[in-house]
Amino acid sequence: MLRVLAVDDEAPALGELLYLLRADPRIRSAEGATDATEALRRIGRALEAGPDGDEAIDVVFLDIHMAGLTGLDLARLLAGFARPPLIVFVTAHEGFAVQAFDLKAVDYVLKPVRRERLAEAVRRVRELVHASAVPASPAAPEHIPVELGGITRFVAVDDIAYVEAQGDYARLHTDEGSHLVRIPLSALEERWAARGFVRIHRSHLVALARVDELRLDGGATSVRLGTTELAVSRRHARQLRDLLMRRAGG
Repeated sequence: MLRVLAVDDEAPALGELLYLLRADPRIRSAEGATDATEALRRIGRALEAGPDGDEAIDVVFLDIHMAGLTGLDLARLLAGFARPPLIVFVTAHEGFAVQAFDLKAVDYVLKPVRRERLAEAVRRVRELVHASAVPASPAAPEHIPVELGGITRFVAVDDIAYVEAQGDYARLHTDEGSHLVRIPLSALEERWAARGFVRIHRSHLVALARVDELRLDGGATSVRLGTTELAVSRRHARQLRDLLMRRAGG
């Protein structure tokens, strides 16, 4: 669950944003700050305490136009920290989107904030937080049983390049071949998120570590895993690019 700091110098807007965030079951805590200077102090304390501290912050929902330091100013300052919280801009102005994404913002939500749109921003943040989490110790190898002609074989999850939805089943693709299991793709997406698997399409789940190329062609996005090329839906394209860039340290 996510720990959130919302920043807006207009009290009614901040109150409404906090109300919507606290109503989301994926949010553990949501606190508010009325200006960027206050927010910077709180983020500084959170970073000093570490990710397991009581004041830890996973993401900042940040207004752009504020008295004193603007939201863009604060985001630039945070970019200098080693492990800053993620940023989602929440603004009434469309004209700052380019600067926002240059600062590696996860999302850019326009006011008035709609519950559905905010929920999508929370989803994107949650996926990034889970995918970038570093376990305290290496995860134990996981295997999944597959049936073939009366024989049960145990396939290592680390050997799976991508998963393809086939109704209530999922087909696991490895370098050696494929295996059909009676598990919905959505269940594998949730189960393997911490192992670096991400949804790129309603029909495909891929292992980030196995992605060799991200391709853009005439507005269409695809990924290459070895000799296999898979389409990436518009809904998932930006999120996938962010995850790959973070994995590469970009």
